[in-house]
Amino acid sequence: MLNPVLNLSGPTEFVFRVFTAVPEFQVLLFLLFLFLYLMILCGNTAIIWVLCAHSSLRTPMYFFLSNLSFLEICYTSVVVPLMLSNIFGAQKPIALAGCGTQMFFFVTLGSMDCFLLAVMAYDRYMAICHPLHYTLIMTQKLCIQMVASALGLAVFLSLQLTSLIFTLPFCGHYQEINHFLCDVPPVLWLACADIHVHQAVLYVVGILVLTVPFLLICVSYVFITCAILRICSAEGRRRAFSTCSSHLIVVLLQYGCCSLVYLRPRSSTSEDEDRQIALVYTFVTPLLNPLIYTLRNKDIRGALRNVIFGKAASDTS
Repeated sequence: MLNPVLNLSGPTEFVFRVFTAVPEFQVLLFLLFLFLYLMILCGNTAIIWVLCAHSSLRTPMYFFLSNLSFLEICYTSVVVPLMLSNIFGAQKPIALAGCGTQMFFFVTLGSMDCFLLAVMAYDRYMAICHPLHYTLIMTQKLCIQMVASALGLAVFLSLQLTSLIFTLPFCGHYQEINHFLCDVPPVLWLACADIHVHQAVLYVVGILVLTVPFLLICVSYVFITCAILRICSAEGRRRAFSTCSSHLIVVLLQYGCCSLVYLRPRSSTSEDEDRQIALVYTFVTPLLNPLIYTLRNKDIRGALRNVIFGKAASDTS
């Protein structure tokens, strides 16, 4: 329900639906979300720091991982600070331009996240299926080009989708979004015009961002699995599977949650369910990325120990 003190005249502005009106629960939610946000910042910053500090980890796989960690920091920072500011007190309006800006960056960074996971799958395919040609093909120039291409495609799709959404009319001064951010589906459903074309465009973008990269990842892992099964030694197979399993866990979390929100038909969706699912890819996936890659990766664990204990030893000497 909209706050009765809000003025009902003037240009369209949006307000976010509150999680709870109980002050005690508001404090608990604020502390929980703040804690998770700080953990995401610290965990992903630690990965970037370790990968930059150790020259032995400057390989294509870790280059993509450092980009993924930086992406997760930006992705959550687009959403969480505004979300935290809206937990307490009366509903705080966000202007049409502000909502459009958040949507643009959210869709851009989320799309690039999906594209980058596909790029990382291709990197693992080259490393395991074509190890002799890996260093010749996966050069630093190609890695930078792949990341830049993922960013360029994400910006292009996000710009088209966001500009299309905000050409729609929104009736009334204050519109309540049943979400904690300006995501595409909940904002689209507030428009007071026919949105069938816009929904079709959203599905097309969802297929390009989610379905196509996911299929490419699946194809890559079919070849990877066949190559691993041909490895003679059990230790070699174990190491290869360990390297890829971390990436697969992140892929299933990211694509699974996003597909539930963006690729389901509207008749089978619930706005409250979408908001709950969005909490997973806003907090859980960015938090699990550093945990999964550090706990399951011997090289990063060793480098992190060297950085921490090396720093401690230098401080005591």
